[in-house]
Amino acid sequence: MNEFDPIAYINEPRWQESRYGLERIDELLKRMGRPQDKLKFVHVAGTNGKGSTCSFIEAALREAGYKTGLFTSPYIVTFEERIRVNGENISLDDLRDITLFVREHAEAMADESGEHPTEFELMTAVAFEHFARSGCDIVIAEVGMGGRLDSTNIIESPEACVIVRLGLDHTDFLGDTLEAIAHEKAGIIKPGAAVVSWPQDDEAAMRVIAETAQGVGSNVIVPDFSQLCLEPVEGVLRPFTYKGQRYQTRLLGSYQPSNAALAIEVLVALQARGWNISDDDIVRGIAATVWPARFEVVEVGPPAVIVDGGHNPQGAVVLAESLRDVFGDERIVFLMSVLADKDYPAMIRQVMPLAFGFACATPPSPRKLDAVDLAAAIREAAEEFAQNGQADANMPVVACESFESALSQVRALAGTEHPICVFGSLYSVGEVKRLLA
Repeated sequence: MNEFDPIAYINEPRWQESRYGLERIDELLKRMGRPQDKLKFVHVAGTNGKGSTCSFIEAALREAGYKTGLFTSPYIVTFEERIRVNGENISLDDLRDITLFVREHAEAMADESGEHPTEFELMTAVAFEHFARSGCDIVIAEVGMGGRLDSTNIIESPEACVIVRLGLDHTDFLGDTLEAIAHEKAGIIKPGAAVVSWPQDDEAAMRVIAETAQGVGSNVIVPDFSQLCLEPVEGVLRPFTYKGQRYQTRLLGSYQPSNAALAIEVLVALQARGWNISDDDIVRGIAATVWPARFEVVEVGPPAVIVDGGHNPQGAVVLAESLRDVFGDERIVFLMSVLADKDYPAMIRQVMPLAFGFACATPPSPRKLDAVDLAAAIREAAEEFAQNGQADANMPVVACESFESALSQVRALAGTEHPICVFGSLYSVGEVKRLLA
């Protein structure tokens, strides 16, 4: 048993095909004794800001004295990051023991029906079992993809259903309009739960969420961003005021106070449902929140090194806003790595006016975009932006054979004069953080 590798088993290629539907996870959890029924949940779906919002909520609940579970994806450095109890990653021993337990039932299913659970279904089952065995008071569970047919949607009676900001992502599965995507995300809304949503930019998407909530007898709680006041960054803290209360967060992205405001509304909704959370608990929780790879300062410098997991055009927009906010007119050296199925030309366009140069790397994923192809797209964008004086057509753009080489290249380009920003995919952020560690 000690030789069993739970991570290799869960990540086995045979299980990695995305197959929508709740039938397999329902059957697997039934065989396991339905651990999810022993737990209370905050269920979080959406496109941009899920992880940060989950982390704000979890930290405040922990400050209030509750034993918390946190289920997120993907991981940045270690697989165990995806399953945490009171801020601590699941241990390898617990991961091994619980995965063996899940495997027994998964293989019995496969023998009887020919249907083996997918990778994410196995992961969900392991997480719920760990949280139940740990006696968690409440679990903050992030949807893997979509919502309506995501395996986490086996949760029947959540305390709160949360929809963060929507964007065009996974369009092959979820639809190619924000309205269609909202339909999938709103599928997590259940009767009896508080419903909290980002004020979606797309009116049709917001209408879908509101109508879905009304259909189960709930009104949608929306943060009032007119009452959100940002203050200048103070060292490694970003202060802000929301509805007259002052907060500060270590998450420096310019968008993080908005994510925090959404989390605050969720926590206030939990207060109204009888959860013993004080306003001071919320203030302390926002201040204590740590969430990797979201405009994370990994080296103060000079040069400062920022890593950001933004991997779609909306993520690139808010990354560019944060870079301008923190660094002003300083030109940035980017280490960029993307997946081929992302809208990387739009991502390049968002950061191009800020760029001093680029080093490109190939991410360790079957969906990778080769560094040479990414560099070609960047050079094409640089020539276009140069026509309006927004970029240098001859800026250095280097395609690198490895992340080690790319990190060396950006350090050489940056010297001590230019900040470094690593972005484009969570794979790239994870690789660079491992190298820096």
